[in-house]
Amino acid sequence: MTIAAEHQGTVPINTVRVTPKAASKAKEFAQKAGREQCAIKIAVQGGGCSGLQYVLELVDAPEETDKVIVENGIEIYIPKRAFIFLAGTVLDFSDGLNGRGFEFHNPNAKRTCGCGDSFAV
Repeated sequence: MTIAAEHQGTVPINTVRVTPKAASKAKEFAQKAGREQCAIKIAVQGGGCSGLQYVLELVDAPEETDKVIVENGIEIYIPKRAFIFLAGTVLDFSDGLNGRGFEFHNPNAKRTCGCGDSFAV
């Protein structure tokens, strides 16, 4: 069963979920970067081959307007203007043969590109 199918219908639309594997990898990257706290910002910006692209970065603190979610030992910050595009999304990490990296399973995406980094709503 895929992560998207596993979580389909179970992710509340008012949140963003992070799988234990994605949380573990984020913590690993934060530690390698010398950060004591693990906090990630998930945002959306215009661009990519489908119109919008995901932005994922390690950060120290939320912006005043960020929505803050805590899951699997990490804090997730999402700008309020991006949350409408991300609500219900599951962030996972894949280290399989088809690629390695963070993956977004976004129920709001009507179309995605082949690399999975951009989407359209």
